[in-house]
Amino acid sequence: MPHFLDFASAGAPALRAILDAAHARKAARAGWPRGRTDSDAPLAGHVLAMIFEKPSTRTRYSFDMAMRQLGGSTIVSQAGEMQLGRGETVADTARVLSRMVDAIMLRSNRHQTLDALASNADVPVINGLTDISHPVQVLADIMTFEESTGRKVEGSCWAYLGDGNNMANSLIEAASVLHFDLRLGVPHGYDPDQAVMATAGCRGGSIDLVRSAASAVEGAEVVVTDTWVSMGQAEAKDKMSAMAPFQVNAGLMARVPDALFLHCLPAHRGEEVTDDVIDGPQSRVWDEAENRLHVQKAILLWCLGAL
Repeated sequence: MPHFLDFASAGAPALRAILDAAHARKAARAGWPRGRTDSDAPLAGHVLAMIFEKPSTRTRYSFDMAMRQLGGSTIVSQAGEMQLGRGETVADTARVLSRMVDAIMLRSNRHQTLDALASNADVPVINGLTDISHPVQVLADIMTFEESTGRKVEGSCWAYLGDGNNMANSLIEAASVLHFDLRLGVPHGYDPDQAVMATAGCRGGSIDLVRSAASAVEGAEVVVTDTWVSMGQAEAKDKMSAMAPFQVNAGLMARVPDALFLHCLPAHRGEEVTDDVIDGPQSRVWDEAENRLHVQKAILLWCLGAL
């Protein structure tokens, strides 16, 4: 079953095919009305079920619009509105939905829920975000780099600053599968998932963990950050204090004047990034947000055998 759960399970050839398709789909729509269906409508008659345990803007709208533009449709549910919220098992939910829809996208609090859904579903399951990873976002980041530079991501140099969260984990995995260099500037006590780091290291990826923002961005072509307090976490003064030296500000970006700035959004302006960076000439965050749509299209096509 062609689930899209993470970079490693998809593999480099599939990821390159997805990225190339995303670029092609975006180019083909240049100048078209936003609501118009793609000329080939390859997913006409297909239905995507979207299940949300966490709030969402970009993931929800990008997958919904992706299906519409490809000719398909969506059914959107909050997990609490389903029998999942009343004790039905994830396995039973997977078996039922598999009889009714063509694919399932899950945005989950726990990665174990995603694994259980994929293990029991007879249709493709897509990881829309978990506490461990966010691969659909990182693919959009890579697409944004490639369209901004005109180069493939392979061999490029990236820096990530801040919390070692799901975004950091997916960047680590992406770097090891697609072979680009990644340096993570993370304070002590907030490291990325050790299993993700270890597995990436076994693939031979060039991934370094440093404790200084300046060291992290040295030579970087892309600087990425994320909110310091993730959804569902209680804000802690100790964490905010530890993260403060890793803020992306004008002084830091001046060290790498040709680098792009990316942020998965929503941004906490004045915390992990300053206004003059996110709204400045190095920022590509709005292109990055739009590219979620084109990447989701390509992922759906791949999962449903239409790529």
